[in-house]
Amino acid sequence: MRPPRPVAPAGTSSSFLWDLLTLDRLLTAPVAHLVYWCGLGMIAFVGFLSVGVAVGLIIREGFQGVLLAGPTIVAGLLVMALLILLWRSFCEFYVIVMRIGQDLNALRRVAEKEGTLTGQGTRTGQDWPR
Repeated sequence: MRPPRPVAPAGTSSSFLWDLLTLDRLLTAPVAHLVYWCGLGMIAFVGFLSVGVAVGLIIREGFQGVLLAGPTIVAGLLVMALLILLWRSFCEFYVIVMRIGQDLNALRRVAEKEGTLTGQGTRTGQDWPR
């Protein structure tokens, strides 16, 4: 059982502190945006690093460097595009899982308000529809 929620207006700092301490409200959705942009910045850094290495190879080796650097630039940009797509899908999956948790929490609150859940939070065999 959870401790009773203190009576405080929704926008006050004590309500935010209570949500933070009791894990009633998940803070991962705003943090996920920050993690996404940091990861995207690191992927862009690695991609530009590979292009810089290829340009350095061109400068150092001359014509042979052009032959070596061309595939390096193409491969670096393709890997960067693939990493961006993978990182985006990973972050979207994480946000979706968090939203499912929030939706289930909202459904639980509605069910508790309607009185369809027992005190233990589980249903008895007689409550299930047939």
